[in-house]
Amino acid sequence: MPELIEVEVYRGVADLAIGRTVAAVEAPDAWFLKGGITAADVAAAIEGAAVAATDRIGKLLLLDLGPDRPTLGLRFGMTGRLVLDGNTPIQRLEYSSGRDDPAWDRFALRFTDGGRLRMQDPRRLGGVQLDPDLGLLGPDAWTITLGELRAALGRSSAPLKARLLDQSRVAGLGNLLVDETLWRAGLDPARPAGSLDATELRRLHRTVRSTVQLLFDRGGSHTGDLQVERRWDGRCPKDGAPLQRRTVGGRTTYSCPVHQLAAA
Repeated sequence: MPELIEVEVYRGVADLAIGRTVAAVEAPDAWFLKGGITAADVAAAIEGAAVAATDRIGKLLLLDLGPDRPTLGLRFGMTGRLVLDGNTPIQRLEYSSGRDDPAWDRFALRFTDGGRLRMQDPRRLGGVQLDPDLGLLGPDAWTITLGELRAALGRSSAPLKARLLDQSRVAGLGNLLVDETLWRAGLDPARPAGSLDATELRRLHRTVRSTVQLLFDRGGSHTGDLQVERRWDGRCPKDGAPLQRRTVGGRTTYSCPVHQLAAA
């Protein structure tokens, strides 16, 4: 969190900056700048440029600053928010504070009209890049094809959840979306990723895309049916069974031991 749904919301915020010219770059946290760049590098590259367009791949937000200018890539980690002119459509993230503390502002663009687009990240898990390497990302989960998902899972013996969380395989899914998707698809998060048969793979493909769309329409990755039961005494909203709480793929995982079946 934020996952691709929240970053798509941030993209809508960033769209409101299209046509506005960058007067100054504010980068008080050198650690937040990735790829060996400095605040001076970013300033020299983008000050005086106008935001021409935006894009999103997985959890990466891209700002196109026009011809002969680098693309600005913004990553939000687990607690990053995007704020434009003091306004944000996401007031609080699942794993973050709802406070708006200026000490958490890690990067900002100040525009010639006096406005400001800023990234706020209490845990400093996000980052800023110039011309990020998009080849490091897998296909976007919202539009992934069946063939792309098949290739992403391959014959891997890694847990299914771990493979879906791997941004180089499938871009955009985080802990909440993966748990909700696998719960809806009736698949055990810990089973080997390569163990799905053709029917299960088709079901997972349909469920990945439909779950992303449904939770986007509801307002966020935290709006899944499983979410309200993610606690030590939680029960499956589908069949009432006590949920199983495990660590899978390095993340706290909730699943139903009754209808989320392991490989036969």
